[in-house]
Amino acid sequence: MIGRRTGRLCEARSHGAWAGRCAALALLGPLLLGAPAAAQGLKGLQSGDLPLEINAEEGIEWRRNEQLYIARGNAEAIRGELTLYADVMTAHYGKTGAGGTDIDRIDVEGNVRIVSPSATIYGDRGAYDVANGVLVLVGDNLRLVAGNDIITARDSLEYWEVKKLAVARGDAVAVREDKRIQADVLSAHFAPDAEDNLVLTRIDAFGNVRIATATDFARGDRGVYYVDREFATLSGAVRITREENQMNGEYAEIDMKTGISRMLAGAPGTKTTARVQGLLVPKRKPKSGAGS
Repeated sequence: MIGRRTGRLCEARSHGAWAGRCAALALLGPLLLGAPAAAQGLKGLQSGDLPLEINAEEGIEWRRNEQLYIARGNAEAIRGELTLYADVMTAHYGKTGAGGTDIDRIDVEGNVRIVSPSATIYGDRGAYDVANGVLVLVGDNLRLVAGNDIITARDSLEYWEVKKLAVARGDAVAVREDKRIQADVLSAHFAPDAEDNLVLTRIDAFGNVRIATATDFARGDRGVYYVDREFATLSGAVRITREENQMNGEYAEIDMKTGISRMLAGAPGTKTTARVQGLLVPKRKPKSGAGS
């Protein structure tokens, strides 16, 4: 992978920043050529059957005694269909059972993003556990963009490659047009579509869940949002408010496409003696000719 691809780049651009980049890439040969590349659907940085390629515009520093490489200047790590970008990227490596070497962790800092066909994740700094396929980002502008959906977080944003899962922690918010889901923790699940492309299919919400649409505001303890259907469920001390009207119960279904909300005393199939409570305030038209 690196031999043919980078060789052509170096021949065409063997000056300036690319000269330093190509010279640095030559140091990585023992790590990058560990396995043959193959075209196999959705692959990522954690995929063991594909080589991990690291590039940097300002060069790569090799610290042999510390067993790490430091890539600086628009650094990128590529494996399969996933690319990890950062201003500075530190790759930690160790010996394998077969006597070779392999990268087991990548620390990233500055303008961090991980790009895949299904989503792009942004952060300030973080670490990628290559062996387990887990990226954890922190910073002031954490967000995940997947099509029309944007997920943000205050504390951390994680991407679990094998589980096809992203986790937003701390005042997490998912937004699509005028629809908004907020919770302490949001878990975004991805699954392959008919063309084997990963797409966002479901968001699970935990703790202080709030759902807002153009007409309703709902809150509860836990929630599930089905992305394609634009349909959500809420459970645990649920309250739905529309203008001055309010319904209270333990389980609710919210159809964001139709604007229809349904409150239940409990989840379908469960037995409960609880009852749904509602406060309905009729609208009164002002009397015409008042004061005449």
